[in-house]
Amino acid sequence: MHTPSPFTSTDEAVRIRPCERGDILEVLRIEQRVFKEPWPYEAFDQCLEQSGFLVAVHDGGAVGYIIIDVMSNQTRNIGHIKDIAVDPAFHRQGIGRRLLLQAIQYGKVNGADVIKLEVRASNDPAISLYVSHGFGFRRRVPRYYADGEDALVLDMRIDNWECNTGLDIGFNFDIFSPASWSLNGR
Repeated sequence: MHTPSPFTSTDEAVRIRPCERGDILEVLRIEQRVFKEPWPYEAFDQCLEQSGFLVAVHDGGAVGYIIIDVMSNQTRNIGHIKDIAVDPAFHRQGIGRRLLLQAIQYGKVNGADVIKLEVRASNDPAISLYVSHGFGFRRRVPRYYADGEDALVLDMRIDNWECNTGLDIGFNFDIFSPASWSLNGR
C-alpha cells in the first residue's frame, strides 16, 4: 500500500496518466477494497485499450483510477463514467476530484454533449462530489446492484462546461492525444 509523505502535498505528488498493463493489478486491488461488487480483472484488461482509462499515480503506484468512454447515441454524444475509485488510504485528498475533472475534460475534448454515471443511492460522499461539479439527478434505477441497492443516474451537460474550481488540478491534455495511448508513446 502506498501512503502519502507528510512532507509532500498529495496534489503535487499525484500524477494522472493513461493506465498501463502494469497498473491493472493495483487498480484491481483498489476496486476490491472500495466496492462490494468489484469488477473482475478481465473487465479492466478490456478497458485498457480505451484512452479514457486513467490512473492517479503516487510514488510509482496507482492510488486511484477512472474509466470513461464517449459513444454516439442518436443525436448526441454521451460520455459514460463507468468506474472511479481511490485507495481508501488516499481518501479526502482531492484525488477523486482530480480524476473526475480530468474525465469531464476528456469527455469535452472527445465531443461529449452529456456525461452520465451511476452511483449507489447510499454513497453520499460520491454523490456530493458529483453534484458539486455540476452533475444532477436524472433517475433512480431500483435494485440496480446485485445486493438490491438502487442506483442513481446522474448527468451533466458539458457544452459550456469550464473547470473553474480556482485550483490547479493538473490537466494534462497530452493524455488525450492518440500518440499517448500506447505504452511506448508511438
